[in-house]
Amino acid sequence: MVNIFEKDVLLDITVNLIPLVIITIFTAMILVVEPWGGSLLGRIEQLLLLVLPFIGLAILTYWAAQKIEGAPGEVEPAGVGVGEE
Repeated sequence: MVNIFEKDVLLDITVNLIPLVIITIFTAMILVVEPWGGSLLGRIEQLLLLVLPFIGLAILTYWAAQKIEGAPGEVEPAGVGVGEE
């Protein structure tokens, strides 16, 4: 299993973690404050417009962390490490 929370990887994926935190804050604010009121359908739409990008970005962040770390069992591309001793 890839440890995605090593220091270097965490620094690389911070650009994705910050928007995840912002989306979480906005979702909590909409749930608590209910700024626009309205019908249940409108509220579901509001939440979907926040939750769906959050899920997509979370998956993308996890995938990026795996690629940065280098998943076990992957073969390095041709030419990588040639001449390094």
